[in-house]
Amino acid sequence: MVMAPRKPRPHRDMLMDSVFAIVFVLVACVELCDAATVVDVYRLIQYDMSGVPFGSRLASLNHHAASLHFSPNSDLSRSVLLIPLRELNISFVKEYISESKPLGGLIFLLPQMFSFEKKGGVGSNHQDESKELLKNVLAELEQILIHANIPYPVYFAFEDDTIDAVLTDIKKNDASGQPATATTGGYKFVVSAPEPKKVVSPPISNIQGWLAGLKTDDSAQQLPTIAIVASYDTFGAAPALSVGSDSNGSGAVALLEVARLFSLLYSNPKTRGQYNLLFGLTSGGPYNYNGTRKWLRSLDQRLRESIDYAICLNSIGSWENDLWVHVSKPPENAYVKQIMEDFSGVAEELGFKVNLKHKKINISNPRVAWEHEQFSRLRVTAATLSELPTAPELLESTGGLVDSRHFVNEKAVIRSVKLIAESLARHIYGHQGKNIQIFADNSSLAVNPSYVRSWLDLFSQTSRVAPFFSKDDPFVASLKKELEEHTDEVNVHRDVLDGVFTFYDSTRAKLNIYQVASVTFDLLLLLVLGSYLIVLFSFLVITTRGLDDLISIFRRPPSRKVKTA
Repeated sequence: MVMAPRKPRPHRDMLMDSVFAIVFVLVACVELCDAATVVDVYRLIQYDMSGVPFGSRLASLNHHAASLHFSPNSDLSRSVLLIPLRELNISFVKEYISESKPLGGLIFLLPQMFSFEKKGGVGSNHQDESKELLKNVLAELEQILIHANIPYPVYFAFEDDTIDAVLTDIKKNDASGQPATATTGGYKFVVSAPEPKKVVSPPISNIQGWLAGLKTDDSAQQLPTIAIVASYDTFGAAPALSVGSDSNGSGAVALLEVARLFSLLYSNPKTRGQYNLLFGLTSGGPYNYNGTRKWLRSLDQRLRESIDYAICLNSIGSWENDLWVHVSKPPENAYVKQIMEDFSGVAEELGFKVNLKHKKINISNPRVAWEHEQFSRLRVTAATLSELPTAPELLESTGGLVDSRHFVNEKAVIRSVKLIAESLARHIYGHQGKNIQIFADNSSLAVNPSYVRSWLDLFSQTSRVAPFFSKDDPFVASLKKELEEHTDEVNVHRDVLDGVFTFYDSTRAKLNIYQVASVTFDLLLLLVLGSYLIVLFSFLVITTRGLDDLISIFRRPPSRKVKTA
């Protein structure tokens, strides 16, 4: 049997193969310049205060990367500086911001210990000087950034092996005097983010629980009430990272444990006190305790008038030997004296000291330094228990990147709970001056360290900056549910944060890091690709039309005059 001769392969198939080859080369070239990595980044807060802009005013990035090793005469207007906190020079940042020097953007690399995913208490590490130094540097950096108007994007990211390797390459390029540019190559940082928009009607949610006291036959009038209050939100340079483990996670956790302890006492009519207990978890704390003011005004007037005094809890998770009771009413006030006597007696038994700090409020001044001042403005006696000896300035000591779980000591929170619970119990049950421990260790009414620890961990993993905290946020639901476990008549008072603040969205993004080839590489690639196309074209012409046709293509055509002749 004679086989038919094999037909030659159609030229069209050869052409298609060539096209596929070109596409392959192009894809390979693109892959050489593809993203080296993608990193989670968190934007510096953007807000207006009384119409004055503060924080980072842009979100998008598309610039070449540089490090602190850039040459002195470099133009950084189209560069993003990648700065590890460990190498940060505060004077450099102050200079660039105060003098408004041109810069494409800033990205600060934070150690992992400031991540809300980093678990574990301080223990002996709390005394580590290097960690304390980094904490102080970051706290100073935050204050500079949130009080400045910065016309370019500013982001935070966390150290890891991938971005550390990128930083090492960037440093090498800068040290060699060849920073990343269009001609030298290097790395390019790209953040694709929409223009930040104003947060319209930012919600706040105040959660309240109630433990009713026991009325006797001869107590026809309404029972007196003691309020225990703590704001649960926080503030920081990067809203998506601000968990406020101490300010004011510690205060809110202490409130939950106090509510749990007294729910055990009040569940039995024989041990239920003749005081109502009102528990309030408030929002808007960093903004003049805006939520506290709204919550108090929403209370029934008779309930508000029944409050003997209120104890506000603020930042009680990082102290060692001293706590402070801040009051607005004079120390001679009967309720203030009672609070101090109860606190001082219990503190002495527990081995530490409680100090009194009196600061008269100015009704005409809208600034509210402590939560108890909102009570005082409504003529309700109140005090704030805190580790802070002096009133912080606006937006200071309100959490931030430094306020992570790593720097909160749960033992300090437990001692604070013991102080509050024992002091209240002695007042409620008339045991003043008596060395009686109702919440003694190893008893059924002992403070539960596991409960405190678990809630501290949860607070330390939840960013809680009020304008970006939805009214339907699962965390608010969790707080409400927890109060329902230990108190009665739990309800959530929802309102809108108002005042002098306006906030903008876009708090987190993805940073695409591209390794960009230099122009030399691009020219070499173009030369190789062009040569390949010429050879391919010549081959196709020769195989289809012959060598003479190929030569005729490149031969100079005769002039029109010669052709006419």
